[in-house]
Amino acid sequence: MANVMTKSRKSEGAQFVRYFGPLLDALRTLGGSASGKEAVDQVARELHISDEAQNEIMSSGSPRFPNQVAWARFYLSREGFLDSSKRGVWSLTPKGWNAKLTHEEARQLFAKWVKVFAAERKKKQAEEESDEVVAESTGVPSNDYRDVILGIIRSLPPEGFERLCQRILRESDFIQVVVTGRSGDEGIDGYGTLQINPFVSFKVLFQCKRYSKSVSPGHVRDFRGAMQGRADKGIIITTGTFTAEAQREAGRDGAPPIELVDGMALIGMLEKLEIGLKPIQTYQPDFTFFEEFQKKKEVPTEGE
Repeated sequence: MANVMTKSRKSEGAQFVRYFGPLLDALRTLGGSASGKEAVDQVARELHISDEAQNEIMSSGSPRFPNQVAWARFYLSREGFLDSSKRGVWSLTPKGWNAKLTHEEARQLFAKWVKVFAAERKKKQAEEESDEVVAESTGVPSNDYRDVILGIIRSLPPEGFERLCQRILRESDFIQVVVTGRSGDEGIDGYGTLQINPFVSFKVLFQCKRYSKSVSPGHVRDFRGAMQGRADKGIIITTGTFTAEAQREAGRDGAPPIELVDGMALIGMLEKLEIGLKPIQTYQPDFTFFEEFQKKKEVPTEGE
């Protein structure tokens, strides 16, 4: 079993390592910075990633391709090619602007950081070892709390999920948010108003899909048909994912825009708003700081 797990981890690592160089190239194409989704979409375009590959789902329910590109970003940030901003913007550093990584160089970079994480882990006692360091050393994401929260949300009754979406929209500066629920309103679960400033506001219709699977482009088209002439914008919120075709349909030129919020984005909103999740601050030893103090200071002899 241990050998199987080791092979699985190595295979997973090998998969996301191939995106190191392409992610740097994609960010250069986008002017040096982009949102995570913009960067992932650009990598998909430049590498001609098929819709089937983009739609592949991991056992956790998360889309595999964006997850792999996100892990590429993690290692490139550790190497100093990307900054480590937590505001959702992926940005090249001066070092990253000039970096061109071959696949072999990317593998060497990955191997280097595996050794670094292993060395850090060796210095810690087993009971103090954090899940994050374990994930970094193996190259396998550890988002246990996200899996738990997603499981809780998926277990909510339909009306409970609708009320949760209502709460999130209210926390996100929407006003007059009303849940219409199971009224048979052609797939419309509620509406609200986004107040941009005292002079500008948008009426928004939203739909809540408590899915563990992917939302298809047909769902997007049906929702757009239901909202036609009734609102300026639409939002589909799901605990699942959206297929690549659904994402393209949502942003199709000449059609009313529809924002797509998948399961991971939904959890990201809970994190940002700090509702349903309690932030915990912790500390990690900075071993390099103490190295200077571990050296024995030489005392000059008399007469020197």
